Amino acid sequence: MSSGTRRSSGLLGRHLQVAREAAFVGREEELTAFSSTLCGGGPSVLWVHGPGGIGKSTLLRRFAQEATAAGRPVALLDGRTLEPSPEAFEAEAGSLPHDERAVLLIDAFERIEGLEGWLRERFLPRARVGVLTVVASRTPPDLAWCTDPGWAQALEVMPLRELAPTDARALLDARGVAVDLHEPLLAFAGGHPLALSLGAAVAAKDRHASSRWKPHQDVVATLLDQLVGEVPSAAHRHALEACAHTYMTTEDLLRAVLPGDVAPLFTWLRRLPFVESTALGLYPHDVVREVLEADLRWRDPQGYAAMHQLIHAHLAERLRTAADPDVLAAVGSLFFLHRHDGMTSDFHTWRGQGVVQEEPFRAEDVDILVQLARTTENEDSAANAAFWAERRPHAFRLYRLAETGEPVAFSAWLRLEEPDEQELAADPIAAAAWAHSRTTAPLRSGEHLAIGRFWVLPGHRGNSPVMDLIQWRMIGSCLRAERMAWSYVAIRDPEPACRSCLRHFDMHETSERARLGDGAYDLFIHDWRAVPAQTWLERLSRPLTSPEPARTQPAGFAVLSYAEFAEAVRAALRHLGRPSALAAGPLARSRIVAEHPGSDPATALRELLEQAIAALGEDPRAHKPHRALTVTFLRGAATQEIAAERLGLPFTTYRRHLTTGIERICADLWHRELYGS
Repeated sequence: MSSGTRRSSGLLGRHLQVAREAAFVGREEELTAFSSTLCGGGPSVLWVHGPGGIGKSTLLRRFAQEATAAGRPVALLDGRTLEPSPEAFEAEAGSLPHDERAVLLIDAFERIEGLEGWLRERFLPRARVGVLTVVASRTPPDLAWCTDPGWAQALEVMPLRELAPTDARALLDARGVAVDLHEPLLAFAGGHPLALSLGAAVAAKDRHASSRWKPHQDVVATLLDQLVGEVPSAAHRHALEACAHTYMTTEDLLRAVLPGDVAPLFTWLRRLPFVESTALGLYPHDVVREVLEADLRWRDPQGYAAMHQLIHAHLAERLRTAADPDVLAAVGSLFFLHRHDGMTSDFHTWRGQGVVQEEPFRAEDVDILVQLARTTENEDSAANAAFWAERRPHAFRLYRLAETGEPVAFSAWLRLEEPDEQELAADPIAAAAWAHSRTTAPLRSGEHLAIGRFWVLPGHRGNSPVMDLIQWRMIGSCLRAERMAWSYVAIRDPEPACRSCLRHFDMHETSERARLGDGAYDLFIHDWRAVPAQTWLERLSRPLTSPEPARTQPAGFAVLSYAEFAEAVRAALRHLGRPSALAAGPLARSRIVAEHPGSDPATALRELLEQAIAALGEDPRAHKPHRALTVTFLRGAATQEIAAERLGLPFTTYRRHLTTGIERICADLWHRELYGS
C-alpha cells in the first residue's frame, strides 16, 4: 500500500472518529463510573447490559477513547467475529491481561456467552491486579457472579437504559433533523438510540416529511432484525407478538392466545434482554413493542386482528371477574390494546402504576376531601362532597402521589336506586340526573343509576397518571355493574377535546345542566340498557378487527317498560310467520334477541318465542295454556274461533287458557331481558 493511500485512510479514520464524537450524547453516569474505575477507584470488571440497539457498542468505543487518552493500552474484542473458544479468546486478548494498566473491552458477549463460566473462573483470575475489563452483553451476568463473595467488590453491573428526553433531542440535532420532526420521531423511538438514529437518517433525507411522519417498512424491518433477531419457532414468534400487543403478559394470557403448553414460551420471553419482569407480568421495551406491532399489522393484518380479538376477550373476562384491587390494572390493560386509537392515547398515559396510588376512603379523610373540593372548585362543591362522604363513604376513593404521599384527587361513584328528597335538595347534580332519567327512560324494577364525580388538583388534570386511575375506576364500575340503567359523569366546564373524547366513548351531553355555586356542570350520560357492556366493548374494539362483524348489531337496544315489552311480545306472537313484521318490531332491538346466538333478528325472535312456548309445555301445570298457544300461533289457526274449535273448548275457556299462556311467555322473556339468559 502506498504512503498516499495510508494517509488517505488515516484522514478518513480521523473524520469518522470526529463524527462519532460529535454524535455521542448522554451517558454521563456510565462515563463517570468508567473514569473512576480507570483511575483505580473502582472494581475490576464492569458489566454493561441492555437490549439490542441501546448503545452498548457506541459506549464501548467511547470507553476505548477515554482509556487511550489516559495512556492505557486497549484491546477491543467483538463476540460477533470471535470464535467461542478459550483458545481464540486468549489469542485475541494477547498479552494485555498481563499488563496491569491494560483495558480489555468485550463487545457482543451474548454471542460467546458459553465462555462466561470460563471467563469468571479461569481467565480473569489470571489477569494482573489493575487490569480493567468491560463486558457488554444483551444479558446481565450469571447469578454465580453475584453469589460469589470473591466477586462482590470486584464486579459492577451497569444496566444501560434509553436516553433521557434532552439527550434524545440532542441526538436528533446532531443528526440534522428538523425541529418540527422531533416529536414524531420521539413518539416512535422514545430514547432508544438505534431507533432514533435510523429514523433520523430517513427523516432527514425526506423532503416531504412532516409532523405526521411515521417510519416506513424498511426502517421497521431493519430494527426488527437488530432488536429481536432470530426466534426459535413460529410459536415463539406468536408469543412475542402477543407480548408486544398487550400491556402486561402472563402465562394465563398466553394460554388464551396460543395452543398447547405455554410455560416454556413464557420462560423464553422472560429471559429476553428487551423484556422486563414486574409484579403484573412481562413487558417489552417500548421500541421493540412498536416495531413488532408495526411489522405484524403490515405483514398479516388478519392475523393481527385475530390475535387482538382473543386478547381483548380474555382481558374483558378478566375485568368482569377481577377482585376490586385488581380492577384498575384490568381496565388499563384492556384500554392499552387501543393505544393506537388517537382518542384513547390522547387521554391515557398508562403511567399510573407506581406513580399514583388509589386508596379506599376513610372517615379521617373527610377534611382532606373538603379542602381539596374547595381548592379545585368552590365552597358549594366542598359542602356537596362532605354530604355524600357522610352519606355514602364507600363511594369515594382517594389518590396520593406514591413518592410523597400527597393527596391530589378524590373520586366518587354514587349508586342510586330511587330518588331521595334529602339528596335531591342537597345535590343539584343528582337532581339533574334523576330529572333526565325520569323524562327519557325511567328505571325499571331492580335497576339503578350511577353518578361519577371527581376533584383533582390543577397540576394533575388532563392527561396524567391520576386521571388514568380515575377513568379506569369509573369504566370498571360501569363494565362490572349489574342492572345499571344509566351512568352519569359530571364535569365542570369541560373543554372541547374532553367533550369529543366522551362522545367517542359513547358518553353524550344531556340538556340538563347543574350549578354548584359559581360552577356549571355538564352531565355526560350512557344508557347501559340500550348499549350494554358487551356491545360497548365490541364497538370499542371494532376498528382493529374486520370492518364488518359477522352479524350486524343494532344501533342500540330498545329500552321498554314492562307494559311496552308485553305488548311487543303479543304483537310478535301474532306476526310469528311474517319475518318483515318481526324485524320491524321493538323486540328486534331487545337484549334477548341481541344475545341469541346466530341468525338475523327476525329469525332469532321467532326461535325465542318458539322455545318459550316449548318450555311452557314442560310444566305439567301449564298443559292447557301450552296447547292454546301451540294451536293459535304455531299451527296457524286462521282465527281464534277456529283455534277454540280445534281444541274442543268453549271460546271463553280457550281465551282464558290463551291469556294465561301469553302472560307466562311475557314474564319469562321479561326476566331474560332484565337478567340475561
